[in-house]
Amino acid sequence: MAFLRLMRPANIVTSIADVLAGIAIAGFFAEQEINQARLFSVLLLCIATAGLYGGGVVFNDVFDAELDAIERPERPIPSGLVTTRQAGMFGIFLFFIGITSAFLVAPLPGIIAICIALAAVIYDKWGKHHPFLGPLNMGLCRGLNLLLGICIQAPALLPRCWLAFIPIIYIASITMISRGEVHGGNRVLLYAASFLFILVIADIFYFAWINHSISLTVLYLLIFAWMIFRPLLAAIRRPSGINIGRSVKAGVIALIVMDASLAASFGSVYPALIIVFLLPFSIWLSRLFAVT
Repeated sequence: MAFLRLMRPANIVTSIADVLAGIAIAGFFAEQEINQARLFSVLLLCIATAGLYGGGVVFNDVFDAELDAIERPERPIPSGLVTTRQAGMFGIFLFFIGITSAFLVAPLPGIIAICIALAAVIYDKWGKHHPFLGPLNMGLCRGLNLLLGICIQAPALLPRCWLAFIPIIYIASITMISRGEVHGGNRVLLYAASFLFILVIADIFYFAWINHSISLTVLYLLIFAWMIFRPLLAAIRRPSGINIGRSVKAGVIALIVMDASLAASFGSVYPALIIVFLLPFSIWLSRLFAVT
């Protein structure tokens, strides 16, 4: 149970949603023949992202062990349930699972998986301490995660690689908000995050418009907007640590709906529905395990 807590299971479900959205954007599910071998590639990429995300958040707690002993003593490492060495070895194992699974699909996903692991460790050790580059670093991890899904169809990667900027902007915004999770935040950052959230929604709507997939995409975007702005507005009214934490948690879980809207904006109706079905599972896990 302590190792599961380190992995943030609810967050891992959102990383799987990223990969599924990327696979849908690449047009993988639009092909007529989806045989067992191709579905196995999808499964391997889902295992890969779970390992990579899990390894990243485990190393986050490894590098933050001394700070967590003061600010979050209930976490597995400072509470003594897991030693720093055990957590470090577990993180390495998860990265190994993630990278190996990606390479089993093809060399390109394997290379992207290595980039994700490096970006995660750089953020955990150094990036998080920088006020501007830190959020971008965290966003890069999610952007690469979307590309991990897209590269299941190698020819689709180059024409679609710029889509990585959507999760980069969105996660950078959430990371920026999360800086006030312990001691409270300031409204300037919250207003800036609101603007970036609107930018993300506008971008996805634009893709839906040019791909003639507006109807279903708008439904997902409305749900997405409600999930992220309701707690954010509460945090703007009262930027306490509790309200900031709720906004960050909602923003992370809402990634699933954002991914569904991205898939829908490229005409992938059924994959978008599959991604949305991950939402109740992630919400359930968020009640059992910490998200932030």
